[in-house]
Amino acid sequence: MKFKDYYETFGLPRSATQDEIKRAYRKLARKYHPDVSKDPDAEARFKELGEAYAVLKDPEKRAAYDQMGSQWKSGQDFKPPPDWNAGFEFSGRDFGAGDGMDHSDFFEALFGRQARGAQRPGMHARGEDHHAKVLIDLEDAYRGAQRSISLRVPEVDAQGHVVLRERRLDVSIPKGIRAGQHLRLTGQGEPGLGEGPAGDLYLEIGFNPHPRFRIDDRDVYLDLPLAPWEAALGCSLAVATPDGSVQLTVPAGTAAGKSLRLKGKGIPGNPPGDLYVVPKVVLPPAVSESEKEAYRAMAKAFDFNAREPMKR
Repeated sequence: MKFKDYYETFGLPRSATQDEIKRAYRKLARKYHPDVSKDPDAEARFKELGEAYAVLKDPEKRAAYDQMGSQWKSGQDFKPPPDWNAGFEFSGRDFGAGDGMDHSDFFEALFGRQARGAQRPGMHARGEDHHAKVLIDLEDAYRGAQRSISLRVPEVDAQGHVVLRERRLDVSIPKGIRAGQHLRLTGQGEPGLGEGPAGDLYLEIGFNPHPRFRIDDRDVYLDLPLAPWEAALGCSLAVATPDGSVQLTVPAGTAAGKSLRLKGKGIPGNPPGDLYVVPKVVLPPAVSESEKEAYRAMAKAFDFNAREPMKR
């Protein structure tokens, strides 16, 4: 997938105001409208303009797009970074365009397909629900926690520039929550019209990258380095889990990559997940002469060919 520079599409700098973007779109849309232009690429150009405008006219989409930074150039190979939209508060279920147009893969990868539901006008109307993705630590899902989170809310200032206002909220993280689940904060969405109630804020939960553990739904995985003699002869050792240390028995003859299951030691729930310890055999370095001699003795002691499976 290629990166699309929507500012370049209009010939504008990233500092352009919302009014400057609107004027540039209107001018170019008239020029390349398929019913008017004789340019052979007019239809494709008109479609590109529509997609760029769908992003840059919307303060929410524009703020999210701008955080990609200017390091990306149009036409470069591009893949959205993991959780690139975490911490943004936006209205509707997602960033969907809601214009019925067939957008590029680049647009769909960033903003999705669904359209935002429109608020019906009225003297008294409930405020629109807002959504945001937030990242928590794995340990919070094991124990539950009280956390203060910071969200970025896109707004247009008096000069017509999109700016981000910070919003801080105190949130209760329930024990056993999983990635992809939502927390509902009643009344924290958009204010209602007239005497209408405020909408709600839905927080989609994701996990911060962990230096030791990997997460798959409720199951948790840990790579465990073992010396060759620990894997071959077996051993008992203390293993750190997100909920404290446990004593693990490594059976004799444990092969690298063969998982050891600790039932119920994953993310709590009904039922709880499991913790899988994945052994990784680590060879000690042979630097000194005595260390090298130890390896030579092993070579003589074992009738072993590591490449035997390749022959079969």
